[in-house]
Amino acid sequence: MLLALEDYNATANRSGIRIVSHLRDSKKDDVEAAFAAIYLLKDVQVQAIFGPQMSTQTDFVIDLGKRVKVPIISPATSPSLLVEENPFFIRGALPSSSQTKAIAAIVKNYDWREVVVIYEDSPYGTGIVPHFTDALLKISSSVSYKIVISPSADDDQIFTELYKLNTMQTRVSIVHVQPFLASRLFIKAKEAGMMSSGYAWIITNVLTSLLDSIDPSVIESSMQGVLGVKPYVPRSNELHRFTKRWRKRFRQEYPDTDQVELNVFGLWAYDSITALAEAVEEVGTTAILKSKKPDTREYLTDFDALGTS
Repeated sequence: MLLALEDYNATANRSGIRIVSHLRDSKKDDVEAAFAAIYLLKDVQVQAIFGPQMSTQTDFVIDLGKRVKVPIISPATSPSLLVEENPFFIRGALPSSSQTKAIAAIVKNYDWREVVVIYEDSPYGTGIVPHFTDALLKISSSVSYKIVISPSADDDQIFTELYKLNTMQTRVSIVHVQPFLASRLFIKAKEAGMMSSGYAWIITNVLTSLLDSIDPSVIESSMQGVLGVKPYVPRSNELHRFTKRWRKRFRQEYPDTDQVELNVFGLWAYDSITALAEAVEEVGTTAILKSKKPDTREYLTDFDALGTS
């Protein structure tokens, strides 16, 4: 994201417009995200917000953006976040439902008639399930069973759900959980003898794109043979140069952290900020209005103090 702003501001002399970033960490907490958004809109009076990443946070921030007519560009992937109902919401990533046809194509290729969907008990997890059902019905397959696992489930609870799965005839599972839960799930599946011949596992986009965040020993010992889907990014000289810049910047800012690889979410973030900067330049400074100053009366809530862009 910061690389995108640096690249834009390096050429901003052509228009005289420079974009300043104000960073806030939601700490993966919905309340923190709400406070951060209110602060940025009311006190800083920002003209756009990029984020948050979590769907539960984004849902609330989108509503704030609609109130004050400030665009919210979010990389959250939940299909329940509808652009059509929120004119100031701009998707910064593909919705998770976009991958269901690709997964259905894998199922069709192997002529699997029934599958089990394992998903986490969160808006991220539950939003995709109806889309899986629809995509599989179109190829004459079906979801025979659904397993929902809490992100805070302990190992015994995970093992119990896997035991239920192991008593069924269906041996094809689609896993839609985030990396931390996936690591524990596949370790327990390995212990239960469910990563052997006769079982098939398909993982969804977010997990496939963030595999480098999973301990390599878990992948080596417990995830061999797993299929995954993720967005295709064509190789190019431009991408190669950008990846080298990104790695160099990462090592400079996080010298004590293990190197992670640039993924599609990083590319989408760069593209989103670049598109925002170009839009600002297109409309020009005359269209960038300051928010209204709050009235001097005592406000009952911070919502009342939000102006309109």
